[in-house]
Amino acid sequence: MTQTHSFSFDPDGSASSQPAATSAADATTAQAVRDIAEVPAVEVISTAAIHLMSAAAVKLGLSEDTEAERAEDLIDLDEARKLITALAGLITAGAPEVGDQHARPLRDGLRSLQLAFREASAIPDEPGKGPGEKYTGPVR
Repeated sequence: MTQTHSFSFDPDGSASSQPAATSAADATTAQAVRDIAEVPAVEVISTAAIHLMSAAAVKLGLSEDTEAERAEDLIDLDEARKLITALAGLITAGAPEVGDQHARPLRDGLRSLQLAFREASAIPDEPGKGPGEKYTGPVR
């Protein structure tokens, strides 16, 4: 980790650099960096994919109804398309790095979301033009 410096000017006009005081925020950030450094990349990639999957499922109306809202009231296909496309890119790029054991369930979840999107669309996309299909190929 690099040390932060603050710059000041002496009365003669020359600049000097001195270490900046470490604040509580800096200590918290340093702890967060140490914590994330201990997490394997496969877990970070999988967690990001699961967050994208969950958000896409909500935008497709696949979440459970609550007392406050019905799942169908949360449908937003434009947002779902963006999330699914981002998920497809992440899974496609990350699969060789995380291995088939971790990538297979992510690909299955992605495919399910792509099919759900097609089913939810009033006018389905042409094969190969649906969300994420530029990364995965046509989904049937």
